[in-house]
Amino acid sequence: MTSATQELVMTRIFDAPRELVYQAFLDPDQLSQWFGPVGYSVPRDTVSVDARPGGYQRFVMVNDENSSERSEIDATLTEVVENELIVGHQDVEGIPGFEGIAKFTLRVAFYSEPDGKTRLELRQGPYTDAVAGNARLGWESSFTKLDALLKAS
Repeated sequence: MTSATQELVMTRIFDAPRELVYQAFLDPDQLSQWFGPVGYSVPRDTVSVDARPGGYQRFVMVNDENSSERSEIDATLTEVVENELIVGHQDVEGIPGFEGIAKFTLRVAFYSEPDGKTRLELRQGPYTDAVAGNARLGWESSFTKLDALLKAS
């Protein structure tokens, strides 16, 4: 069995103010519109968020073509700094390449950039090398959907 030791680290610049990008991670209506790679959806009625230390973020990501392929995300938030930082531990069930429940840490930091833009820094893991590549592609695809949502606001 390959051990999961790799941390996924990503940086992305969004053409929107930090407050809007931060809110997209915690507002159930917005989260359900952008989370998950293209080809996956998060039904709004599966999203529940309590944005505080000790709170949670729970939702289900569903394959658009095969609704039986589902990933349940249950995150416990350990640090929440409004418009700056979201940190937590995730239990995720149904991820290809993982048996049972996968456990990850997630840290998302939001930084103001010139011209009203936001730099997002994401750290998540641990992953095996093989699964880390898929996770990166999934986040990149999700962020493309988030870009579109932010432009529409």
